[in-house]
Amino acid sequence: MASDVSAQLIDLQSQFAFQEDLLAALNERVVAQDRELQNLRNAISQLNEQMRQQSMASDGANQAIEIDRPPHY
Repeated sequence: MASDVSAQLIDLQSQFAFQEDLLAALNERVVAQDRELQNLRNAISQLNEQMRQQSMASDGANQAIEIDRPPHY
């Protein structure tokens, strides 16, 4: 009976060690995905800012063109 308990204890310890390894691997993956998500958010913010600046620049250019047009246009 003592050997059965000992075998069960060894089996539980093995399962626990496997679960710890799995948890560590999952944690690393979540951290990597969080970094990737943050990088994507930063890229989207930069693209939005570039689009806003281009929109403002093109609006200013359009206003300048309208001001410079001769009256017969």
